[in-house]
This record gives sequence, structure tokens and C-alpha cells, in this order.
Amino acid sequence: MSFLDLVRNAGIVGAGGAGFPTHVKLNSSGPAGGIFKPEYLIANGAECEPLLRSDRRLMETKAAEIVRALLAAAEATGAANTVIATKRHYELAVAALTKAAAGTGISFHLMKSTYPSGDEQTLVYDITGRVVPTGGLPLDVGCVVCNAATLVNISAALDGEPVTGKVLTVTGAVKNPVTVEVPIGTPIASLIRAAGGFVSGAADDYEVIAGGPLMGFTVRSLDEPVTKTTGGIIPLPKNHRILSYKNVDPSRQAKMARAVCCQCSLCTQLCPRAALGLGVSPHKAMRSLAAERGKLLGRVNTLFSCCDCGLCSYYACNFGLAPHVVMGNFKKALMAEGVKPKRETAGEADRGIANKKVPSARLLARLDLKRYDRDAPLVPFTEKVSRVRIPLKMHIGVPCKAVVENGAAVKKGALIAAAEGLGAPIHASIDGVVSAVSAEFIEIKAEMT
Repeated sequence: MSFLDLVRNAGIVGAGGAGFPTHVKLNSSGPAGGIFKPEYLIANGAECEPLLRSDRRLMETKAAEIVRALLAAAEATGAANTVIATKRHYELAVAALTKAAAGTGISFHLMKSTYPSGDEQTLVYDITGRVVPTGGLPLDVGCVVCNAATLVNISAALDGEPVTGKVLTVTGAVKNPVTVEVPIGTPIASLIRAAGGFVSGAADDYEVIAGGPLMGFTVRSLDEPVTKTTGGIIPLPKNHRILSYKNVDPSRQAKMARAVCCQCSLCTQLCPRAALGLGVSPHKAMRSLAAERGKLLGRVNTLFSCCDCGLCSYYACNFGLAPHVVMGNFKKALMAEGVKPKRETAGEADRGIANKKVPSARLLARLDLKRYDRDAPLVPFTEKVSRVRIPLKMHIGVPCKAVVENGAAVKKGALIAAAEGLGAPIHASIDGVVSAVSAEFIEIKAEMT
């Protein structure tokens, strides 16, 4: 079986982002108009979001697996240059990776702790000086980027093991922040218990963010499951300021834009994608929203390069506006109309790009998150999961199609849903019996002993 088939059959998707199927990313046939053979294969261990520790812990404890997968992927794709990118202050991780990579030819790109340092396109530019175009992929400029956790999954696939678990950090307003590996489909409530529960009060006093504090989203229920792309679980008090950006009222935002947006353009000046020359202009999106008959200003295509990092809202705007949400809404509207991004670059990268990187410590202080920046050691997950609910869409593309029926007995690792089109198959994360199958999920009840 080929390397790509192993990766595909294991159900591997990008563990640190939107869930792009990894076998597609590593397929060196490439998109039309791009450089077909990658020159650079980059392991992304920068852990873009603050507070999270999962990639750091994986690099500390599974350095050999990361190096093994990186070398296997380089051989399969023909990439001549292999690079591990991570933060300089991850000293234990750097030491472990350096030891594992000795004599392999793998190089290191060590960076300061800035946000969003783990952004794929920023990372490509920092290492190669090349700009991934709007509507394009790193492969268009001869690069493939894989998250550290994705590489751990690739190493497991080489041994015939599919993706059944997820390593993630539970932090925020919990008693004992931890990093744990849990079966996919585990309810969020179990993870909060693993971290000792909320610091005080009841669950109703908190909102829970799935993912990182900036790019993550609030969940509706603690019964919601862990997926292949869940990077963290972060409960915060309901009055925390960052939560106001997660639930923005579009009509109120339009009124605020008309009332207080002074078009200072600081949001655009600090935008990491604008600094790459991709033309992202948050201040123009706010001006468009403020207009009574708002027409989208500027080059519409540049909107698709917004990476939703939120710096324009969380850090740049002095009036509490949310340009990244506004741009996200514009993008959704354009896509609903059938508008697709065109592969192009708007301009040249900013020569002062290095001076526009926001230190993570300063960002945490600005957002009143510094008190939650605590160690989260990797510990065993000891709770017996009685039920998992595994979503059929944990990746870019169409949902998978169930290949099991209600009442079927399954073993951990068994195929339960097949990929159709752009996707990745899904496997049972525990031993048990299928208790429900729908268009959205497959539920498995554990065999209790």
C-alpha cells in the first residue's frame, strides 16, 4: 500500500486547523497553476493560539514519531528541504526534537512567541520568503505544512493505526489545567472533570470555548463532542470580555461602525495577512458595513485571505469593534452567492513585517487572559467514557457516509464511515455498540465491565 493510501485510510486530517484531508495536502500532483513538486516540507509546531499546550507536549514526548513521519512524507513527496518550526522557548520540545533529528538533515526554524506565529501562510513566508496567494495553497509556492499532531497521526498510520483519539489542552477557569488524550466523540463535560472542574460556582456561570481563546468558538452544550480538530477546551466566566467577540450582533455592530469607527486603519496596519501583501483591509470592511446601502469596498477577492486570527478586533481596535467578524460575515455572504476566491496576490509583502508581530504576552495581558496562561501537563485520561458521539463532518468537504447500522458491535479502530469526495474516513474511537446513526453523527455506547 502506498504512503498516501496509508494516510488516507487512517482518516488523517489537519489536526491544528480546518481539517484539510492530509492525503490531499501531501499529494504532490498539486493544484492547477502551482509548483507540483514541493520543495519544502514544514512541521508546524508553533502552536498558534496562546494558552494551549498540546503540540508542545507532543513534541516533548513524541519527537521520534514526528521526525519519522516528516522523513516519510518528505520521501513520498520528493521535498528536498525538511524544516521543524517551533517557538524558541519550548526548550524541552526543541531538545527532544534536536536529538531525534540528529543526522537526518532536518533543519529548525525557531521563533519568538508572537501571535499568530503558527499561521500557515505566515510560517511559509518566514521560512521561504514566498507568499501563498489568495485562494491558493502552500503547494502553490512549493511548500507543504503539517501540524505536529498531524505528523504523530501519520507515524501511527505507518503502523496501521487509524485516528481514534485527540490530544488537547483543558485550561481557562478550571482548577487543574491538563493536556489529555481522549477518544474522539468524548463529551466536553468529561474533559472539564479531568481538569478538576470549574474553579468555582456552577456550569451556568461559564461559557466554554472549543479551540483556542481567539479563533475558537463557544459551544452550546457540554454534551458536544471532541472532534479530530479540537485543539482545546477553555471555560471562561460569562462576563469575560473576549466572549463579547464570540457572540456579535450584526445590527449592533453596524450601528457601532457608523457611530465610532474613525477609519484609523490600525486594524489593517496590524493584519498579518495584509502585511504579506494579500490586500486584506478590515477598515474597509467596517466602512462598507457603516454605509446605509453598504457596498463592499476594495478588492472583494482579498477578503478570502482573512485567516480569522482576530488581531484587528482583539488588539488593534480601540473602540471594541469586531472587524474580523464583519469580514467573516461578508465572506459567508459571498460564498452563499457562489463567489469563489481567485488565485492572486494583491501586492508586495511589507518590508517591516517583522515589526508588526504582536508578542503573545502582550496580547494575553490586553485580553485579561494572562491569569489563565498556566502549565497544563500531559496526564492520563482516566475516566471511563460510556458514550461517544462522533460527527460525520470533521474535515473540509462533504460529510462521511456511515457504513455501520444501529445495533452493530464495533471495535476501536474499525471503519464506521467512508469518505465521499474531499474527505477522510472515520473510525470507532472505543469498543462498543452503535446506538444511533444519523446524517450528522454516529453514537457508540461503550461495553461497560
